[in-house]
Amino acid sequence: MTDRQWEILKSVIKGEILNPFPVGFIIDSPWLPNWCGIRILDYFSNDELWFDANMKVLTKFPDVIFLPGFWSEFGMCTEPSAFGVRCTFPSNEFPHPHKLIQSVDGIDSLPLPNPRTDGLLPFVLNRLKLAQSKIEKAGHKIRFAVARGPLNVASFLMGSTEFLTTMMMQPEKTEELLKKITAFLKDWLHLQMETFPSIDGIFLLDDIIGFLGETEFCTFGLPFFKELFDANVSLKLLHNDAPCKVSAPYLPEIGVNMFNMGFDVTLNEVKQLTQNEVTLIGNIPPRDVLASGDIAKITKTTVDLVDSLKDKSKVIFSCGGGMPPGVSTESITAFINATRK
Repeated sequence: MTDRQWEILKSVIKGEILNPFPVGFIIDSPWLPNWCGIRILDYFSNDELWFDANMKVLTKFPDVIFLPGFWSEFGMCTEPSAFGVRCTFPSNEFPHPHKLIQSVDGIDSLPLPNPRTDGLLPFVLNRLKLAQSKIEKAGHKIRFAVARGPLNVASFLMGSTEFLTTMMMQPEKTEELLKKITAFLKDWLHLQMETFPSIDGIFLLDDIIGFLGETEFCTFGLPFFKELFDANVSLKLLHNDAPCKVSAPYLPEIGVNMFNMGFDVTLNEVKQLTQNEVTLIGNIPPRDVLASGDIAKITKTTVDLVDSLKDKSKVIFSCGGGMPPGVSTESITAFINATRK
């Protein structure tokens, strides 16, 4: 991300309305490799291809803010791998972490990983170290420390159904697990910030909070996210494209100042839920419109989104969630043009 793009983000957070409206997308391995014409496995295993893919999209769309920018990751396997999870990497499909904790008894013996040495995390950091000079030479900087959120990681370690069941049946075990994961994630985020002084943002992704009631969220979500976002950085970005009506009112208390939601709620609704204290990144339907819709549908849906806003401050126009597989260059261009009509 360039200095100019970073300043745009900070201006939007302050409530400034920019012309043209800012456009941004969260991009990672489900979309970028195939858009560039390479396999997902090649994207993960070849640092040159990974760098070239990121540079290609930044060059093609210089006015779009791609978040987090040069995302070094191995899909959903990134953080779970540090706990010893077995990971499957098909050649051109999304990688998959396998359940590690077979019963609640496994929570007690779960190790606290060292992000400096464990799992895929050293490879994540080293890829960025090796590419840092090229990234900066191209006019960009590493801006975000990135991690999956604690509930998300817990669901991969236990299985989503098993984790949510444990939450209801054995809440003390759930808290024990989340405390351990949060301590690890805090260490992982701080390691990224120590390694790259240019980092001035935290980006957490967690869809599991969308499946909790308010009582459960306040018990098992709120305190752990507050702890993770408690850092001296300018941008604090949360992604949750599952339902957000329960958690959204608590985002200001957590410290979140940027939020990427799904498309089951309108931006006007989320503005009301957050008292317009949080910059919103969204939110046309990603799959059914941006990926599958024709140019006319993308244009109309985007224009309708812009026109629907009662207050156009604190918005970065995007899709409701991360960039989905199959979105074409023409579709992105149509979206950008529509925000400028």
